[in-house]
Amino acid sequence: MCGRYAVTADPATLAEELDAIDETGGAARTGYNIAPTTEVAAVVDRHDHSDNDDNAGAAVRRRIRAMRWGLVPVWAKDLRSGPLLFNARSETVATKPAFRTSYARHRCLVPMDGWYEWKPAASGSRPAKIPYFMSRRDGERLYAAGIWSPWKDPQRTGEGATMLSCSVLTTAAVGDLAAVHDRMPLMLHAGQWDQWLDPDGGPPDALLESPGESFAEVIEIREVRPLVNNVRNDGPELLQPVPGPGGGEPSLF
Repeated sequence: MCGRYAVTADPATLAEELDAIDETGGAARTGYNIAPTTEVAAVVDRHDHSDNDDNAGAAVRRRIRAMRWGLVPVWAKDLRSGPLLFNARSETVATKPAFRTSYARHRCLVPMDGWYEWKPAASGSRPAKIPYFMSRRDGERLYAAGIWSPWKDPQRTGEGATMLSCSVLTTAAVGDLAAVHDRMPLMLHAGQWDQWLDPDGGPPDALLESPGESFAEVIEIREVRPLVNNVRNDGPELLQPVPGPGGGEPSLF
């Protein structure tokens, strides 16, 4: 599961790093406590001049777009007609009715500095669940596999009637990450991005496999304060590690 994450790079920075076009119009949020239903930055590869799925042959450009985190299938009647689909399991994304069309045609990347998970406390003297923040040890950005969908609001017409939304794919946690939660975001490295984002390619099923335990070796797991539990809290203090017993070293895996 991935229900909160941090991303501090604005879309303009992402566009420069990825040689992409920033199409967010300033709508994508950055912060240390990104929650479902937030407008987030997502990376897509789409043809020039048209978003039609049959526009093969036109030039393809990498683009940064603002998307509501929580996928709304094209057939949904309204935003409240079903569960909040902010995660999609990699094992079933190709077959679940709510996800399979997006997986086949509309795949994206969701940039993150890191993500949060909660682990049940071992002692009754502490909060029922302890938050942890996972990020790369070298500070490099992470890119989670995602799927997206356009949705037309039946109550609106013209510009602004179509909303984009996305889900983050999850997979079985590996290594020490499994000690916090049994699921984690499915992260893709740069060598996999072209295949994942290709608007003309078939579903890249091989990229749905859970990474090896070597992935966990590059991830730092840091216990953080429960400030993250409240979505109104947002600042770098959310990432500060909780000191160990007696004020010693932080609680890290």
